[in-house]
Amino acid sequence: MTESQHPQTPAHGLLARQYCNKYLPLQVLQSRAGYYLGTCDQDGPVSRESEEYFLTADQARAAHRSRAWTQRMEP
Repeated sequence: MTESQHPQTPAHGLLARQYCNKYLPLQVLQSRAGYYLGTCDQDGPVSRESEEYFLTADQARAAHRSRAWTQRMEP
């Protein structure tokens, strides 16, 4: 079972869907502030879904798998 198929892990971005009408998979992305859970398309980042920033990509992936992150409710 891959990370995106884990039954308790959100697989798609809520904010991307709600505000941009895009159904995009959650991914670990990076900004100057750190790693976060978000979405992107061919044009670049679309939404930051996690409130948290993580120090490493591995920490962000672990948070995603274990649901140890907070969904942002507004962009």
